[in-house]
Formats: sequence, C-alpha cells, structure tokens
Amino acid sequence: MTIFDPILDFFRGKAVTVPPLDGAFRPNRRLDEATVAGAIASPIDLAVYDGALVVASGNAVHRLESDGSFAVHAIFPAPVSALAVSTDGRLAVALETGALSVDGQAIALPDDIRSITALAFSPDGTLFLANGSQKNAPSAWKRDLMEKQASGSLWRVGSEGARKVAGGLAWPQGIAFAGGRLIASESWTRRLVAIDPDTGAISTALANIPGYAGRITPLSVGGFALSVFAPVNRLIEFVLQEDTYRTDMLREVDPACWIAPMLSSGRSFLEPLQCGGIKTMGIHKPWAPSLSYGLLARLDASLHPVDSYHSRADGNRHGIFGAAEKDGHLYTISAGGDVLLDLGEGQTA
Repeated sequence: MTIFDPILDFFRGKAVTVPPLDGAFRPNRRLDEATVAGAIASPIDLAVYDGALVVASGNAVHRLESDGSFAVHAIFPAPVSALAVSTDGRLAVALETGALSVDGQAIALPDDIRSITALAFSPDGTLFLANGSQKNAPSAWKRDLMEKQASGSLWRVGSEGARKVAGGLAWPQGIAFAGGRLIASESWTRRLVAIDPDTGAISTALANIPGYAGRITPLSVGGFALSVFAPVNRLIEFVLQEDTYRTDMLREVDPACWIAPMLSSGRSFLEPLQCGGIKTMGIHKPWAPSLSYGLLARLDASLHPVDSYHSRADGNRHGIFGAAEKDGHLYTISAGGDVLLDLGEGQTA
C-alpha cells in the first residue's frame, strides 16, 4: 500500500484483501482431533458453575455429567444468548429477548438493551454486558453484518441500574478484563478494543483478526482464549462493498443462501459456492475457501496471538463460540459441529 492508494481506489475500485492465516494463526487440525466431551445441539456459550461445566443451548442451560451426557440445569422462556459466572458463584443468564437474570432473579434493564451477546463479571463482582445491536437480536448476527450495522454498546449493571459505558460498536460479542481495562471483541471490525470503564475511551488492542471475533475468556496461566466464530472471506468482503446487490440479496434470498458467514457449511446444495470450494475428485481441500471455519486463538497477557486451534474447510467443528477451563483442561464449543470439545491437559494451569 502507498499513500496514493485511497486516491487510486476511486478510479480502479478498492482491492479486496483478507488477513492471512499465518504465524500464530497457522492452520492445523487440533479441533478436529480434540476429544468430544459431549454432544449438544447448537451450543452458544459455556461456563463453570458450581464445580461443573454448563452449556447454553436453545432455551436451557445444560450441565455436563461425568458420563459425558447433559442434564438440564434450568429452562427459560426464550433461547439463552450468553452466560457468566462471578468469582463468588453467581450465575448470570441472558436471553434472546433481552431479558437478564442473576441466580434466577430478573434484572431490570433499559429499553435500549435488547440484544445481549455477552456477559462478564469484573474482578470486584460488577456485571458488564454487551448489547450487540440496537436493531437485531443475537440470533440475527448474520443480518446485522450484512446490513453493516454498528449500533452495539457495553453496559455496567449495578444496584443503581444499568449505565452505558461505550457505544457505536460493530457487534461486541465478548467481554473480559485485563490490567484495569475492559476488553471487548468487536466482530464486524475484526478487532479487540480496550475500553476505559470510567470514561468510555476506546482504543484498538488487536486488529486484523482473520475472522469474526467472538467471546474472550481469561485463562489461569495468563492471557486469554479468543473464539472466532466465522472466517473472513474475500467473496463476502466483495459483497459487503456492493450495496445494491447486497440490499437485493437481503430482500429476495432466503438467509440460509446468503453470501455471508455461516456456522457450518456444505450441508445443502443450495448454499453459495466460491471457486475452489467445490470438491475435486470427491475431495474437499482443507485450504479451500469456506463460508464457515473453526478457530480458537490463544493470546498472551498483552493480547498478542501466540497459538491457535483450527478446524479447516474440510472439517466439521466450525462455529467456535467460547471457551472455559476446568481441572487443567481447556474446553470449547462448536455451534456448527454440535459438540463440546476437550482440548486436553496442559492447556491451562
């Protein structure tokens, strides 16, 4: 790139580029090779509560039993969208409708909060939440991206009510705390931002993530686990630049067939295909362009990527939506593969 590129782009069109999977993001098959700790349909979040792993799926929070089965811990009137557990053992649950409860007690929230995508307790026990969008519910994340929305916000929830910390975010999907700063994953800009919880000042902490950043989880060894629930793709980036085509697509095409990110792909012949993504001699190449992907990244305390776990284009453990650690094991969930994965010992302290 040169200083003249913005001027030349006016005449030649803007080049479509995506970050490479290189360095700490070098592809591997660690998610596909990981042990299945349990099978569960479309998991959306997980946490450790009362000594057990709990996973949100559909209208319920499920508890992992010792035999690998799941038992219902609690049922709710709407799909669960996010979980968080405080250091003193309180369980916060957010619903698709924008409702929030802590240990079963409903928390009153302003009407501006209608799309809770992430929850996190600060070290002092204060609850923070991410409101992904002013327009779209958590399950409508694909529409929010294709509409190029940036109406998300972060809120502090206390005894005096909820107070907005920061706004104008492009789908905040994860929250964590590092060195007195509030860290949020901003999915549509593919970056992590550091936010001063008192002033709301925002700065970029990690940019050019090779996918749409999801939940960010502190690890006992230091650093964080960052889920990336869908890949950045040149074809999708091109469609995002073509406003007329994109608007017609949203209006006329079934969402399952949009040229947009997916949590799983290859299950229907109606899905859009990109050149190179078609099977050749019955083989789907792992490096083929894909609308779905599996990626969990390890970050150090400075939020720099140091390691990663992948399920490539030919894998089926895509749509990684979070991580949790228990008894020295690191666990993650695959919404596209309908599984809870045990990444093994030695991944955490």
